[in-house]
Amino acid sequence: MNASSLALTFFSVALSALAQITFKYGVSQPAIQSAFGAAASAPWYRTATTVLLHPAILGGFALYGFSMIAWLVVLSKVDVSVAYPFVGVGFIITMTAGAVLFNEPVGISRICGTALVCVGVALLAGIK
Repeated sequence: MNASSLALTFFSVALSALAQITFKYGVSQPAIQSAFGAAASAPWYRTATTVLLHPAILGGFALYGFSMIAWLVVLSKVDVSVAYPFVGVGFIITMTAGAVLFNEPVGISRICGTALVCVGVALLAGIK
């Protein structure tokens, strides 16, 4: 994998992880929490509209869209068996962002598991 393909792969994965973080931020907002809480009594379309039209959720979808476009370019240049393991790098990004932004717990087992994923990505990609 050449440097530009590697950079584009990381860019795509980072955008995808950022989309997850944006979704988490969105569903943590009071309006969406209320919509989910009222989902049992409210019509489904009202809950869906509240959630899907929230700016953070829309932003997450947009980030996923850009990530997908970048990923298609990656797949046009790199074997899928080489590119796809890099998706595991997203675990690092989301674990770190979850801990920093949302105060999610990060224990030793989560750190070790994520490190093993990174080792696997490095082995599959032939990174030395």
